[in-house]
Amino acid sequence: MRKVLITGTAGFIGFHLAQLLLKEGFAVVGYDGMTDYYDVRIKERRHQMLLQNEHFSAHIGMLEDFDTLRDLMLAEKPDVIVHLAAQAGVRYSLENPRAYIEANIIGTFNVMECARELGMDHLLMASTSSAYGANEVMPFHEREKCDTQLTLYAATKKANESMGHSYAHLWNLPTTMFRFFTVYGPWGRPDMALFKFTKGILEGTPIDVYNHGEMYRDFTYVTDLVRGIRLLIDAVPERPASAEDIAEYDSLSPVAPFRVVNIGNSDKVKLTDFIDAIEQECGREAKRNYMDMQLGDVPATWADATLLKELTGYIPQTGVKEGISQFVAWYREYYGV
Repeated sequence: MRKVLITGTAGFIGFHLAQLLLKEGFAVVGYDGMTDYYDVRIKERRHQMLLQNEHFSAHIGMLEDFDTLRDLMLAEKPDVIVHLAAQAGVRYSLENPRAYIEANIIGTFNVMECARELGMDHLLMASTSSAYGANEVMPFHEREKCDTQLTLYAATKKANESMGHSYAHLWNLPTTMFRFFTVYGPWGRPDMALFKFTKGILEGTPIDVYNHGEMYRDFTYVTDLVRGIRLLIDAVPERPASAEDIAEYDSLSPVAPFRVVNIGNSDKVKLTDFIDAIEQECGREAKRNYMDMQLGDVPATWADATLLKELTGYIPQTGVKEGISQFVAWYREYYGV
């Protein structure tokens, strides 16, 4: 039985990935800090559900605690690490930047050090579409130069990509970074737009709509996202013999077993259309509080998922209306609305 260690299993994406891997017969070791960035009760509930499977184990600890993390890694000896844990949220990075340095830079360094010592089959780490920053040519593809991040959150994730490349080069550590595009779905984070909009609409309270609704996002349903991650586990990058061996669409490094992969729905949706779909599913109209663009935000994201398809044969395909329907049904059941 292959063993995967996932950081962030009490988190939104880590929970869904762990569920999928357990279903497919993997043993999953979970590591999570249970921070109070949002309601810890929903995190605890996710872990409780995962612990119903005998092949899942939960371990509580901070990424910044190298000794605890290393001891777990050495004891469990996973075949693969999927590093998802991070200080999340674009906007929170304006309020508490230090949390991002400690979790996303120091924490990721600790994960890479453990992976180097163990000699992993494959290290996979989460990045973000925010890494594209002020880039305007869309859809975004992985070979673009990305040097204009607009928030510290995005900057820490781009730094993780650079750190990952250096370790892949120096230690021949196969490493894949994936850039997420606006992930949503059941068991989502309460600070995310869909959660806030659904809550506001059902409670009859105003929702904040930034840039007066003139925003576009490549919304990616969470089960599609984790399916992409699952398939990428088997798409292990290899150091090429020369740059000429790299396909035109591939982001594979010419000097390391390292690549960056977009995971997105390859379709940009206008924010107001997204809200319309939530209203329809909830059966109520939103009280929209139109506001200017928020500091650090971008007007649009849109993924080119060609590389994901070439590597795995898969591209996300859940439409926004279907995904919203699934989320609202979960929200009503979870909160008894």
